[in-house]
Amino acid sequence: MMVSLALLLLGAVAAVVAPRLMMRGDWAEREPVVALWVWQCVVAAVLLSFALSMVFSAAAAWQLVRGHVFAPAPHGVVEAYALGAIGPWSAVLAVVLACGGLWTAAMLTREILRSAARRRARRRDLLVRSPLLPGEEPGDAPLVVLEGERPDAWWLPGAAPQLVVTTAALRRLKGRQLDAVLAHEEGHAKARHDWLLHCSAALAGGFPQIPVFAAFRDEMHRLVELAADDVASRRFGRLTIALALVGLNEESGAFGPCPVPGGQVPQRVNRLLSPVPRFTAGRRLRVTAAAALVPVVPLFVAFVPALHALR
Repeated sequence: MMVSLALLLLGAVAAVVAPRLMMRGDWAEREPVVALWVWQCVVAAVLLSFALSMVFSAAAAWQLVRGHVFAPAPHGVVEAYALGAIGPWSAVLAVVLACGGLWTAAMLTREILRSAARRRARRRDLLVRSPLLPGEEPGDAPLVVLEGERPDAWWLPGAAPQLVVTTAALRRLKGRQLDAVLAHEEGHAKARHDWLLHCSAALAGGFPQIPVFAAFRDEMHRLVELAADDVASRRFGRLTIALALVGLNEESGAFGPCPVPGGQVPQRVNRLLSPVPRFTAGRRLRVTAAAALVPVVPLFVAFVPALHALR
């Protein structure tokens, strides 16, 4: 039972401390793709800590679960875990953590269903505003132009993804700026950023008081945009994508004295126009490898008694 409590404490400490550590410095802006990976590893470690704590608590509370968990283990390994050390509290902890897992699954399912409903609604609206020509099939054109007074462009995911651009945006985007916007949105689609946004929104919505999940959601929204900006800038240059961002957002108030809440366009433009040096390839590899080891920590804690008993 002590292992279960240690895993629970590890997950709780990581959930509180990790966001503060991750926010230090400008490393995430320099390497947004690496930062996305690190955040995923940290959140996976927190979730794994709670899941393992639930398993060991259930094993301590119910003989049936214990038999399945420790079926192949020698008797000395089972004794090393001291599963009966904290009697009835193990069942309470297991039930609470199991409810948390079910709630997480429910929130993720709700987020996916809502996203699918929004996507269907946008496709219906697209067909109304831009009806198909005779003989044309939905999704035939990768680029759809809509009449609109507001400059806007967005990627419509699905089996046949499309880039939707308003006529006002076409009037503003000059030269290769439209190609840069297309590359930006393709960067989102190829990296499946929508799934990162769904998972982070589900965790933050289901557990709004847990700091790591709220920070995970906010950072995913920021970092996926920076990563897509980098994809476009590598093909068309930083100035091109920066001018495209300005052209699409200057009428929205993003660059005014009172920018829109949650708007990150000015910071993205400044980052593109004043680039900082990226990590070296070796440093990116080291950070990526170190992040991959973070979820191993709760596994190590879980197996320490077994390893000690088998020595």
